[in-house]
Amino acid sequence: MGALDINLLTVTIGSFIFKNALRNRRRATLTILSVAASLFLLVTLLVALREITLPAESLGSALRLVVHNKTAIAHLLPVRQRAVIERIPGVEAVTPFTWFGGKYKNDESATFAQFAIDPKVMRQVFVEAHLTDPETRDFETVKDSCVLGKITADKYHLKIGDWLALESRDFGCTLAFRIVGIYSGTADDRNLFFNHDYLDAARGNPGTVSMWFVKVRKAADMPGVIAKIEGAFANSSAEVKAQGERAFQLSFMSRWGNIKALVLWICSAVVFTLALVTASTMSMAIRERFRELAVLKALGFRCRELLFCILAESCGLSLAGAVLGIGAACLLFNLANISELSHGIFFRLQITPRIIGLALLVAGGLGVIAGIAPGVAAARTSVVAGLKRLD
Repeated sequence: MGALDINLLTVTIGSFIFKNALRNRRRATLTILSVAASLFLLVTLLVALREITLPAESLGSALRLVVHNKTAIAHLLPVRQRAVIERIPGVEAVTPFTWFGGKYKNDESATFAQFAIDPKVMRQVFVEAHLTDPETRDFETVKDSCVLGKITADKYHLKIGDWLALESRDFGCTLAFRIVGIYSGTADDRNLFFNHDYLDAARGNPGTVSMWFVKVRKAADMPGVIAKIEGAFANSSAEVKAQGERAFQLSFMSRWGNIKALVLWICSAVVFTLALVTASTMSMAIRERFRELAVLKALGFRCRELLFCILAESCGLSLAGAVLGIGAACLLFNLANISELSHGIFFRLQITPRIIGLALLVAGGLGVIAGIAPGVAAARTSVVAGLKRLD
């Protein structure tokens, strides 16, 4: 009989909290939607920050080095460096890697990058790029050919055998390419690769490249190869800096400025605004119910029990909004074309369990913060003062 009484009491308290939370349905709905919108924005910012600061790393990229000019990445390197790098122990393959920056059709800016490389070593250096043997042979033998990432090919409805022209302001020329292969399997299947000799011929064989991509035989050789490459060109007219591909990507992102601090400041503003909205809602809800709370105290409810009910109501509204906001973000990122929505900045956005957990923690914490002040005030108010307040 005692257990039954406890169960009935639990159901009664639960239904009491639920009905109080939805007493003013318009206000409750607006509060939940406000929390959902804020948490959706927070999750989106955290996911975008993760994609920017933690570029994807594949097995192939773990064995690749990026060698660029030590003074500035925009300064070119002489072609003669390639033979020197290839002779260094531990180096498996070397390819030039020059950014073209072409404009395709009416795009204001290219939504996919284009790089001039050596087709003969592409499969050695970019081992994760899946190409068939015929595609590879055509890329090696046809001078004006190119291979295109599957994401870009699908976006522009391009297929093998099609032609595309790219206009580069940096090099002052327009190059036409015949697609001989469509690759997939890399961390970013958007790029276009073409023959570096084709670019050299178009700009008069200048004998320079933007950087070198170096494939190392095994991970243990990486530190030694980096030291030897940098040492080989020390005190020369074109000193170099060698980095792992992931380290290079992170250093390149840092040139955008302290974007991490900016995003965190925006997230803080979102959380602060969310706290104000939730606190305002709970303050109004409790102020309207002082007489009822006083009656409950007169019936024997203790202060901590009333405080628990108020906090449960506040947290319930916050968590309901969080679930709605996180669910909307998951649905959008899984179903929408992120590359098109972000104009090529991101090709995917992935919500990790850690981000979901953090968003739920923020919502729960804000529910407690928003309900603690009005809850304590109501719990401390005497029965007489509570009954007089709304008379």
